[in-house]
Amino acid sequence: MEPFYPLDVYVCDGCFLVQLEEVENPENIFNDYAYFSSYSDTWLKHAKAYVNEMINNFRIDNQSYVIEIASNDGYLLQYFIEKRIPVLGIEPAANVAEVAIQKGVPTEVMYFGKETAKQLAKKDKYADLLLGNNVLAHVPNLNDFIEGLKTLLKPQGIITMEFPHLLRLMEETQFDTIYHEHFSYFSFLTVEKVFAAHRLTIFDVKELPTHGGSLRIYASHQEDNTKPISERVYELKQHEIDAGYTNIYHYLTFGDKVKGIKRNILNFLIQAKEEGKTIVGYGAPAKGNTLLNYCGIRTDFIDYTVDKNPYKQRHYLPGSHIPIKAPDKIKETKPDYIFILPWNLKDEIMEQMAFIREWGGKFVVPIPEVRIY
Repeated sequence: MEPFYPLDVYVCDGCFLVQLEEVENPENIFNDYAYFSSYSDTWLKHAKAYVNEMINNFRIDNQSYVIEIASNDGYLLQYFIEKRIPVLGIEPAANVAEVAIQKGVPTEVMYFGKETAKQLAKKDKYADLLLGNNVLAHVPNLNDFIEGLKTLLKPQGIITMEFPHLLRLMEETQFDTIYHEHFSYFSFLTVEKVFAAHRLTIFDVKELPTHGGSLRIYASHQEDNTKPISERVYELKQHEIDAGYTNIYHYLTFGDKVKGIKRNILNFLIQAKEEGKTIVGYGAPAKGNTLLNYCGIRTDFIDYTVDKNPYKQRHYLPGSHIPIKAPDKIKETKPDYIFILPWNLKDEIMEQMAFIREWGGKFVVPIPEVRIY
């Protein structure tokens, strides 16, 4: 039997944390993981820029200690190592951590939380810079995780966390960002409350284009008075209040917007097939499975999809059973349309696959609305 799971999103009417129920054990999701960060050139550029920014803005140097939680295949820490800065990666997926270790990135295979942090603290592994990119949303026990951050941070250390911004997700109807790996979806107002509950102050925030619109927060111990609170913190809080993120009814408008996007996607696919067009996918991201299964899209619409990651090739997308091929397959079959599932990487993908113009091929981006390029 192929298992299917409910995908229901809840919002707390007290703190406005948007969250999923835990319907699958996180260890079953993350232990043998198919996502390797280094297969995206865009993401590698982002990681390298981050490293340079931390070195320049916060004087991270070879006397510092950098710890990354959910360090994946060493995609980011490799750039600190190039500059001879001591690092440690913490990664729960053993298969992914092994790739990082082979690159020379010191990596511990473990889930991060309060107890893990205590173990590392006993070995005097406290962080000057403690970072996590796209991990905060993946944490089922949020308070335990943030208590771990508090435990491992040096008295004047800095935490940075990046995660999809709930405001962007809702305004652009990015419903496919909701899937079972993501337990929580954060506004800035909510994440500030969560960190404050653990005596951590968010002193700065940056809005980023990654993953359809993300936030990077900068946090320190409440007792650390060396980091003044940025004007951006106050501005973003006010922006979210004005946009309705302290009003429960604002959250309840999202479902109808998602239904409208679903109809638009299906209208495009039906019309294209009626005209005898061939459609294939690009990418096999987790978000793509939310979109395909919610819309009921199978091989009657999309013949196959391709992915650069060999770990995903020769498998099938769950639920839809769309086969995953190597990218060369596109040159062989010359489809009329490429339906981009990781739409957040559309610029990189359209550049890589520009050769489809030779036979009149076009790209389809489904979010925030169906667009043909």
